[in-house]
Amino acid sequence: MLRIPLARLSILLLLSVAACTPRTPPAVSGEQTHDVASPDAPSLERRTHLANLGALRWHQDGRRGKGVKLAVLDSGFRDYRQFLGKGMPARVKTQSFRRDQNLEARDSQHGILCAEVLHSIAPDAEIVLINWEPDNPQSFLDAVRWAKADGVKVLSCSLIMPSWSDGEGGGEVHRALAEIMSDGMLFFASAGNTAQRHWCGVYAPDASGWHQWRDEATVNTLTPWGKERVAVEFYGPTQGAFELSIHHGASHELIGKSILRVDGTKTCGRMVVRFEPEVGATYQVKVRCLESSRQARRESFHLVALGAGLEFATNRGSIPFPGDGATVQAVGAVDGEGRRLYYSSCGPNSTLPKPDFVAAVPFPSVCRDRPFTGTSAAAPQAAGLAALVWSSRPQASTSEVLRSMRAAAVDLGPMGHDHETGFGLIRLPR
Repeated sequence: MLRIPLARLSILLLLSVAACTPRTPPAVSGEQTHDVASPDAPSLERRTHLANLGALRWHQDGRRGKGVKLAVLDSGFRDYRQFLGKGMPARVKTQSFRRDQNLEARDSQHGILCAEVLHSIAPDAEIVLINWEPDNPQSFLDAVRWAKADGVKVLSCSLIMPSWSDGEGGGEVHRALAEIMSDGMLFFASAGNTAQRHWCGVYAPDASGWHQWRDEATVNTLTPWGKERVAVEFYGPTQGAFELSIHHGASHELIGKSILRVDGTKTCGRMVVRFEPEVGATYQVKVRCLESSRQARRESFHLVALGAGLEFATNRGSIPFPGDGATVQAVGAVDGEGRRLYYSSCGPNSTLPKPDFVAAVPFPSVCRDRPFTGTSAAAPQAAGLAALVWSSRPQASTSEVLRSMRAAAVDLGPMGHDHETGFGLIRLPR
């Protein structure tokens, strides 16, 4: 792993590069094409970012990802055709595993931005856009299985589904995913932006069985960000008779509750409460075990708020599915000085070293006026670099590609792997 100072590195790298010599069955599938537009010269910000990754030098050497197929697993592809040849490749393959077979069902362009990052880093690689049925793990697994059969070498997913695992790489979805992946395909996922709205620890009941989040507080205040639906997800290596309940902060009215369900592995439990918040209202999160046992008092769990802030939070172990799994590379986010961004989720999630890598954000975009940020922009950067490495070494195994990426990464923080920046800041081998 390299250890070099990051300050002022952007301009120096750009100047050095500029001096180089140029040189289940599938639901629906189709090829989408568009006339190639004359691309504008990349902006200084985009060129600087690619130079920092080492990609600009590789492009000028003719190493641009040819022969590698990449897939974006996402839900936000609305109006993707208007970006073909304009930030995205002129041609993409599409595949929907939704019941309605609609790739553009959700009013979001999140997946388009992920594809733009991939294309800018590996411009000669093929790109496939794939979505799946929301809250349906089997549909997600079918999408991954299809991608592998279609010849995809690198997957990029910047969506999180926290309660699809135990938060520590376990559960039946991870078990099935590992069987699909095996050798021959790499999966890069966002580490998640949940560091400040996640809690994990051991169940600590008061005399009435209510969990104490900190000191003697049995209520964790939830503050919605707006009018969007809020989800509170409880998950972990937990089998006890736990109950999650959400109450209105002012009236204490019960908004919703859920009882723990254990998956097929008999080691992973989950419960979720979703609701439409009132504008300006706060809510109370409460957890208790409905049975008194020594085992329940030793069980640990994770809880995350989606669409809201959480009063008592711990960033430790906050990387959610799919990034918490052994077969998935979790990619966190750092700023231009190599500091972990406050929201970027952290390990340790288990004995596995998590996160795996970090990438600098934001990533300059030509698909919209503002840049693409968050760990969502970090994962496709790592996936794009993996495609370039694999294209230059087509016979390499997944392990060899990862070893090459780890060796080239710039070590940040404490020597070696750490729970905030992983094996380091992604960069191509020299």
